Amino acid sequence: VSDLRPSTLPGSLDVSRSMFDLRSPPHRFMKRYDSVSSVPSSTSSRKDSQGSNRSLDTITLSGDERDFGRLNVKLCYVSSVEQIWITVLHCKDLSWPSSCGENPRICVKGILTLPKPVHFKSSAKEGSHDIEFMETFVFAIKLQSLQAVRLVFKIQTQTPRKKTIGECSLALRELSSQESSHWLDISPPSK
Repeated sequence: VSDLRPSTLPGSLDVSRSMFDLRSPPHRFMKRYDSVSSVPSSTSSRKDSQGSNRSLDTITLSGDERDFGRLNVKLCYVSSVEQIWITVLHCKDLSWPSSCGENPRICVKGILTLPKPVHFKSSAKEGSHDIEFMETFVFAIKLQSLQAVRLVFKIQTQTPRKKTIGECSLALRELSSQESSHWLDISPPSK
């Protein structure tokens, strides 16, 4: 938050004035800060968690909201046999902590949050930024039961050790016999 009112001392060089005063040299008083840690960051580049140099302009600097990737799933409800069909298609732009190593084995664990939760898990694939799963899971559950729950996905590493690296979810209120495709933003795992 900056005070945009003119400074009481005409010659004073406080941050609130110098940040917005276009008469002073632009680089003289400005520092670039990460939004949460307030640690000065290089304006050129720095290493991200995968060790690659990316310009800061391509990194989201809002706390833990950096890009963890997206998960593509398809859903369909076959009412004649009361079955939900869940297809885990693709993880795109996936990132993981450096503590998980270069290429951990990654799987997607799904949970239908019914009173008695239903769990399922994809096969583990070699970690990369784009992983195709193409796996379908079918469960016989009444539509009324599903419309009040969420479908939660946990992105997990299997090697070197089991760890949830991200998660995403969607409500099942609008299930239909028409197959629907969803791109879900993966966020950091909840504590």
